[in-house]
Amino acid sequence: MNIQKVTKENYQELINVWEASVRATHNFLPEGKIAELKLLILEQYFDAVDLHCFKDSNDKILAFIGVADSNIEMLFVDPDYIGQKIGRKLTEYAIENLGTLKVDVNEQNPDAIGFYQRMGFVQSGRSVLDGQGNPFPLIHMKLKKI
Repeated sequence: MNIQKVTKENYQELINVWEASVRATHNFLPEGKIAELKLLILEQYFDAVDLHCFKDSNDKILAFIGVADSNIEMLFVDPDYIGQKIGRKLTEYAIENLGTLKVDVNEQNPDAIGFYQRMGFVQSGRSVLDGQGNPFPLIHMKLKKI
């Protein structure tokens, strides 16, 4: 198992992980919003971030992280592997190698908020709308200085 840089050839596998993860963890998103986001992610968002993935020994992508401007823009883990410290490994990698200092988390996803708190992030603000102007409040978090 290891962390690797993602190429465009991996995008379909990534979006499959993304969709499975979103369906398991983002129960506040309506079906239409998932379909809309899926298209945006494939056509725009993947290209806008520095993507790294976690692969198993069979070269299957189990999770991925996308970072831009020191911000974790996306972290998704295949639901079958949630709780196996893969998200932690990717986040630690991003902090140590990609200069990650911040993350925005959906307020309706308390498990993700708790995850980032355990990783050393603290709340630094809140927005009523998400980045697309939808009524999905975001909790802004930053890495706590030690």
